[in-house]
Amino acid sequence: QVQLVESGGGLVQPGGSLRLSCVASGFTFSTSTISWYRQAPGKERELVATIFGTRAITNYADSVKDRFTISRDNDKNTVYLQMSSLKPEDTAVYYCKGNGFWWGQGTQVTVSS
Repeated sequence: QVQLVESGGGLVQPGGSLRLSCVASGFTFSTSTISWYRQAPGKERELVATIFGTRAITNYADSVKDRFTISRDNDKNTVYLQMSSLKPEDTAVYYCKGNGFWWGQGTQVTVSS
């Protein structure tokens, strides 16, 4: 059974940092493609960052480039999203997605003073 479990969300002030984690199980993690998406209230879900396969090639949305970093630890079956210089517009529920098919339940990130 495939599972993706996100954690690490919370309330942070503008300019602050958070690190999200996505722990995966039920599929071959080391060769997988994992993406982070986010959905703000009243908006469509949008792609934030992707890390591809064993070579760990990464791709980012323009809105988060140079502020967010996606990485993976294959020994822990975990993908991270390090978020820095957070802005109120980063407020959303953040989801991870595995191999273009499987979704996690999401973790709330709120950026507010």
